[in-house]
Amino acid sequence: MQLHLDRHRQAFADNVRSWLAAHVPPTPLPSVNTAEGQASHRQWERTLFAAGFSGLGWPVEFGGAGLDPVMEAVFNEEYVRAGAPERLNRLGLGLAGPAIIAFGDDEQKSRWLRRILTCEDVWCQGFSETEPGSDLAAVRTGAERDRDCFVVNGQKTWTSVAAWADWMFALVRTRPGSTGRTGLTYLMIPMDLAGIEVRPLQQVSGSAGFAEVFFTDVRVPAQNVLGEEGDGWRIAMATLGFERGGGVAQPARFDRDFANLVDLVHLAGLATDQIIRDQVASRYVETQVFRRFFQHTVTRLEAGKPVGPVASLSKLYWSQMEVRTFETALDVLGDRAEVLDEPTDTPLARILPRKYWYSRASEIYAGTTEVQKNIIAERLLGLPKEPRWN
Repeated sequence: MQLHLDRHRQAFADNVRSWLAAHVPPTPLPSVNTAEGQASHRQWERTLFAAGFSGLGWPVEFGGAGLDPVMEAVFNEEYVRAGAPERLNRLGLGLAGPAIIAFGDDEQKSRWLRRILTCEDVWCQGFSETEPGSDLAAVRTGAERDRDCFVVNGQKTWTSVAAWADWMFALVRTRPGSTGRTGLTYLMIPMDLAGIEVRPLQQVSGSAGFAEVFFTDVRVPAQNVLGEEGDGWRIAMATLGFERGGGVAQPARFDRDFANLVDLVHLAGLATDQIIRDQVASRYVETQVFRRFFQHTVTRLEAGKPVGPVASLSKLYWSQMEVRTFETALDVLGDRAEVLDEPTDTPLARILPRKYWYSRASEIYAGTTEVQKNIIAERLLGLPKEPRWN
């Protein structure tokens, strides 16, 4: 980032850079979609916790570092630049944890928060379903009260890390016959309960990071309701606000992808091809526009101002920018982009096509492109929900 850093923040950035240089594993950890990768990534998260680098934005009284948005952004920038391992418990640290801090009671905070920080518990998100699609208010998974439990039946899908998660924070319908935003409850579900079946989804990129999760008469203790029964919509919206306020969109991540694209162009001998040069130049401009927008967002957060619907502009922009970056990589590779894992291919030639296929998901997770456009149209531009014909 190029935000102004005072002496204190610059010292923090220098300390983070030095620590990462000394501790980042010299070789990449195994994939998080394997048992070996899960174990090694959990150990890495414990190393970060011991160094004070877990829950950076969480309040100190709940085990976090209490850093302001600028300091947190500085850490994330240095983390990506150092080539550090993928964060395993992003959903726990970025979504479940802040929701528990905001809406949980003292017992729930004591039970869950530290175990998120230490990565003893990995969390997944149970919002998406097959039939409602992007309409979160149309959730169908039901949970009926039976004495001191809720009996859950239904299905969640596109659930990241579900095959390895210890807990799920889920939106369920607890009032039979209710529709829309009413009758929804925010329920924390242990993933080892009887009646839960997880089916990994093999993606075109080769990854199986997503999964379907089926619930058949799963008995969840009523004490696992976050907030009040029936108040799930409000808590879910707050959770999504945590995601869109910071989220996964770090400028350094897209800078790294752009640098890989430039390297690929040189490896392919196309550095003088004018069409390719124009495309690469456009990709560079896009990354710089996003960096400035990100700085603006961090400045608002530092001033205590909500990001609000402007976050939808950011999400729409970076998700489409990411797709275009990897589309340009496919143009550079030409026909070779259709063949993966050729022995003669360079690592970039093998990796970038896979990243392209995964980037298509970025227009779905954290709020679909269509949903973001609706938010921008209605809340920022003031357009009516339906055309009015005179």
